[in-house]
Amino acid sequence: MAISKELLDILVCPKCKGDIYLTEAGDGLICDNCKLLYEIKDDIPIMLIDEAKPLKED
Repeated sequence: MAISKELLDILVCPKCKGDIYLTEAGDGLICDNCKLLYEIKDDIPIMLIDEAKPLKED
């Protein structure tokens, strides 16, 4: 089961309180402001700053 649209609408980045969006693969949430990826495990977004992974620069 994927994350519901309603949940995505209310979730924000816990670090900057900015907008986040779902990755193309649907396995994480990205904050462009902080350049962080919050993983989704077992359909639960892990919204802990210490658990977030830095985005790779292209």
